[in-house]
Amino acid sequence: MDVYTCKTMEEAVKGNAYVGRGIVLGRSADGKKAVSAYFIMGRSENSRNRVFLEEGENLLIRPFDESKVEDPSLIIYYPIRKYEDRLIVTNGDQTDTIYEFLKEGRGFEQALDTRCFEPDGPNWTPRISGMITFGEGNFTYKLSILKSADPQGSSCCRYYFNYEGIAGLGHFLHTYMQDGNPIPTFCGEPERVVIPDDIDAFTDEIWNNLNQDNRISLYVRYVDLQTGKAENRLINKNQI
Repeated sequence: MDVYTCKTMEEAVKGNAYVGRGIVLGRSADGKKAVSAYFIMGRSENSRNRVFLEEGENLLIRPFDESKVEDPSLIIYYPIRKYEDRLIVTNGDQTDTIYEFLKEGRGFEQALDTRCFEPDGPNWTPRISGMITFGEGNFTYKLSILKSADPQGSSCCRYYFNYEGIAGLGHFLHTYMQDGNPIPTFCGEPERVVIPDDIDAFTDEIWNNLNQDNRISLYVRYVDLQTGKAENRLINKNQI
């Protein structure tokens, strides 16, 4: 496979029992929309006890059953927040760190330079983050992964990727390579994936190919680059 090969999301996730949490950012095939998607998976009862809730332009994760919450620190957060012309998408409370830095006139990388992977050894789950910056009928986007440098979690490696929006192309970053114990951390650059025009087709493609036992929630947003109008799709395995 060469560096310019694009997978469909079906090819990227089907048959993989546990890719963890995932972010996709890119541009629809017709070039008219900025696309973002975020999903969560879970193996433990604590991780599976979650739902996505829309809160205006933001997205919040809350427990499905409050009585079953064991440790809320790593499962309850805003995965998506909007600040002015920027859309932040992450897998943890670093969403708020980025948001606060933007408010202070500082940047995405500066915010994440203050953060580290999650303190859940021996997995040391990476913090994955993305941000779309909208312009006049166009946009750019960034992705980042903060991951442990060794099995002991003694040091953090920080990687940043910057992209222009190319029609039909997206980049997919997820926390784990596959299931395991400990779970192997994502390696390499974000994967190049195909972004279709149809939000329902894209939502179905992601959800239907995530492992049925471990998938929990999915949120997809298409933003019209001319009008700024957003179209969203939300799926929760736990019905609310």
